[in-house]
Amino acid sequence: MPPARRILLVDADAFFVAVARQVDPEGAGRAALLIVGGRPGSRGVVCSASYECRRYGVRSAMPIARALALCPEALCVPVPRAACSERSRAIQGVLGRFAPVVQASSIDEWYCDLAGTEALYGHESLADTARRIRAAVLEATGLHVSIGGGTSRLVAKMAVEVGKPKPGSGATGVHCVAPGEEAEFLGRFRLAELPMVGPRLAETLSRMGLETVQEAQRWPEEALVSRLGERTGRWLARRVRGVDDSIVSPRERQKQVSREDTFARDLDDDDLLERELLRLAVRVSADLRRQALRARTVTVKVKDTDFRVRSAQRTLGGFIESEGAVLKAARPLLRQLRRKRRVPLRLLGIALSHFDDEDRGAPLPTTQLGLFAEPAALTSPGACRDGGGDGGGASPFPEPTESARDRALTRALDRIRERYGSEAILPARLVAPAHETGPRVEE
Repeated sequence: MPPARRILLVDADAFFVAVARQVDPEGAGRAALLIVGGRPGSRGVVCSASYECRRYGVRSAMPIARALALCPEALCVPVPRAACSERSRAIQGVLGRFAPVVQASSIDEWYCDLAGTEALYGHESLADTARRIRAAVLEATGLHVSIGGGTSRLVAKMAVEVGKPKPGSGATGVHCVAPGEEAEFLGRFRLAELPMVGPRLAETLSRMGLETVQEAQRWPEEALVSRLGERTGRWLARRVRGVDDSIVSPRERQKQVSREDTFARDLDDDDLLERELLRLAVRVSADLRRQALRARTVTVKVKDTDFRVRSAQRTLGGFIESEGAVLKAARPLLRQLRRKRRVPLRLLGIALSHFDDEDRGAPLPTTQLGLFAEPAALTSPGACRDGGGDGGGASPFPEPTESARDRALTRALDRIRERYGSEAILPARLVAPAHETGPRVEE
């Protein structure tokens, strides 16, 4: 039998708060009540808050104004983005000294696979190795991390939550689950707490009388399959017992490229919103091409004036990369969302996903422009899905066209913008006089 896997999840404790305190020791460093995310009066959201603020009900993704209403004595500062990126790289550098494979899950989370290091570390326990890693990160960066460990990414992810030294928890910053104890360990959690068990599945399970992992563990796999279907049933049966074969990879597979803006004031003018949609299409398509990707699924996201978040999505018959095609795919989705709920918007975003894997990382081909005939455009029917839950099926929208000429022209514009700046050449609508929207805050 092969040796049990040795997986760690390293999670930087209150990362943004800790970095903000390092950057400004005389200001943020002296504030017990600290909110990181924006200045008072801004329309941003909380990125992180100190444990002392959390006692007042302040949470991540909460509007700054709401957070300060709950905790008016708190100091509120912007995210120190450059410093956070530098500290993140420094932590990953330390982890690379201990683990042969390190995967950044986010700016403040890393998976480590310690397979084959047992003899290197004198066959010490996984928890002892984790404690040495924790001490090394603190010495090198001055930042505290919590570490969870086990035989899978799932178990390590749940273990780190138990290990975090939150006030009054008695935790020490390290919690590792021994091989064979995965199911017992996971039995303490609610099903909704498991990664990838979303609200809809949690609601379905609740209707089945299943609220906790322990309750689901009592169900035979075939019983779950009969109620949830082959794929979901077998997946859940393995999940609740800690079975997770996903590997730790040095580079996480990118799932989407997105851009979104929060407006300085709510916008309700359709022409103005479509102008902002064009601005986003230019930026997100440039991000896509910069990574040598093409996308097939386009999602438009809005946040209404009352903070309700909605989205609409469509999957095209072919892959696109040009800003014109992205805009043509996104515009009907925005109009659909506006028809369904006519209220001012405080945020607008575009996400591109479902990439052409065959072109991943490869140089994009050079295309000779034709003088007359255009190659065939994308004409396959797509699918449309509203994020609010309305069904799918055939798309009521025409497919955006993107020819080889369009792609070559867009890449030529990229070269000009790279040399002379991102605003060297823009669609006329973005440089023409328009109503003043005020500064946008990119999230």
